[in-house]
Amino acid sequence: MDPKISIWIVKSLLILALIYLAYVDWRTLRLPNTITFPLIVFGITFNWVSDLRLTDPSSALLGALLGYASLWVLNAGYRLLQNRDGIGMGDAKLLAALGAWLGWSSLPNILVIASATGIAGGIIWLKWRGHHLQQAFPFGPFLVIAGIIELLWPQLIPTLILPKLI
Repeated sequence: MDPKISIWIVKSLLILALIYLAYVDWRTLRLPNTITFPLIVFGITFNWVSDLRLTDPSSALLGALLGYASLWVLNAGYRLLQNRDGIGMGDAKLLAALGAWLGWSSLPNILVIASATGIAGGIIWLKWRGHHLQQAFPFGPFLVIAGIIELLWPQLIPTLILPKLI
């Protein structure tokens, strides 16, 4: 099979899994381990054994570790200040999965895009839900949007957005 077709099949399956996770998180405020854990393992394994890899194996492993650790540390800091969780660990596992597939260098772009779209989504969510600031808000769908953008257009921020800001 043509490698270009094979990589698009892999990317399409990854996108389908991510869209499903976004749907589940939006509806239930949960990201199931039965999907996030295999995505982490498959991402590291795919980049380790496949010639079609999306990143090098060490970047995939580091991406999974840093993806999880970055949101874990952010949540730990929030918990110290507020005595409650600020972000779910399902989000951390989802970011770990994105890091496993796309590598550690994609994580800053994913977090910037997810934060920007999350702010816009949060404003809409507050208006829709009647300004209840204590309500939980699903961040997973915005991580998914950012992950898909980074998967399909990895140079979006460095080439299109960043030069206009500088």
